[in-house]
Amino acid sequence: MKVLGIILAGGRGEYLGPLTQVRTSAALPVFGKYRSIDFTLSNMVNAGISKVGIITQYSPRSLMDHIGSGKEWDLDRKQGGLFILQPYYSPYNPSMGYKGTADAIFQNINILRRGNEDYVMIGSGDHIFKADLSEIFRYHLETGSDITALTASNIENYNFGNVSLLKCKDGRVVEWIEREGPLEDLGGSNCVALGVYFMNKFLLRELLYSTVPNGENELVKGVIIPNLGSLNVREYRYNGYWRDIKQSKSCYYRTNLDILNPEIRRELFYEHGRVFTKLKDLPPPKITGTAFISNSVIADGCVVGGKLEDSVLFRDTRVLAGATVKGSVLLEGCIVEEGAYVENVILDKYCTVRSGKSFVGEQSDPTVIEKHGVI
Repeated sequence: MKVLGIILAGGRGEYLGPLTQVRTSAALPVFGKYRSIDFTLSNMVNAGISKVGIITQYSPRSLMDHIGSGKEWDLDRKQGGLFILQPYYSPYNPSMGYKGTADAIFQNINILRRGNEDYVMIGSGDHIFKADLSEIFRYHLETGSDITALTASNIENYNFGNVSLLKCKDGRVVEWIEREGPLEDLGGSNCVALGVYFMNKFLLRELLYSTVPNGENELVKGVIIPNLGSLNVREYRYNGYWRDIKQSKSCYYRTNLDILNPEIRRELFYEHGRVFTKLKDLPPPKITGTAFISNSVIADGCVVGGKLEDSVLFRDTRVLAGATVKGSVLLEGCIVEEGAYVENVILDKYCTVRSGKSFVGEQSDPTVIEKHGVI
């Protein structure tokens, strides 16, 4: 079975403040040395998808630098491979931008016209999860559905930003509502869509041609929901770990600290294949004799001489002797100097906390210091 993968990676993530001022949400660093897009991309590659189109728009430079030619995901190949689908100017597209997810796919309709793929898997670049997508393929074929959506039943975990609430009966989606969180009235819904859709490629082309030229630019709201009654749309219930890191700063913060949980770490990195990412030539982390470390993740190139508790250090970060870091997420290249105290904060890349300074945030609303910031 031939499947085309499409990853929607053009969103900004406006709820993330300074974290997405210089990068799209799909390029956000997670878990020490990964980017959020690594998980959806690796899920597709592990399922045997060898042709993937990544739709970008907002601030794509960091994402493009990370993806490169797709070598780390074995997508630098003659047949199939990786395709970067960026906005372009033409007489038919004078605005030079995508108006929505459906419009983005429609403007790149040639990737659906060419190739011998029969089906399309659509996912989001800012979702953190690990699943065997080949199981969804089999379920889709066995049930004879037109569209299969990945869903979850624990709705309370997805109550920020835009939420797709579903009412399902015997596996079939009978009602689909787009809502803004936080949620108070679920309207009888019993699950939520997780942003992964599997469908026939020719059906998707037909739906796009019949809706996008009429001004419907969103894939769910403008294409799937209006055709819910005429199509056999079914759910595939997913019970594993899943996070949409663009929901909020606190969601991004909690997601990074979730890796300290051994059960979540085992699910994300030791089940259903590997997670691939861009490698860097850095030495192993160095722990000095003055260091005290408890329940933390330390990436390549780090030097720790101070106290580190319940935190995640990204590549090439330094916590010097006498410094204390608690419950924090420090991105690549940060420096916490001697005697400094940091707790419940997110430091973007190349931030510096000067000697003797104290910086404390709240767990429910962590403070974010923008890239190259100095405290």
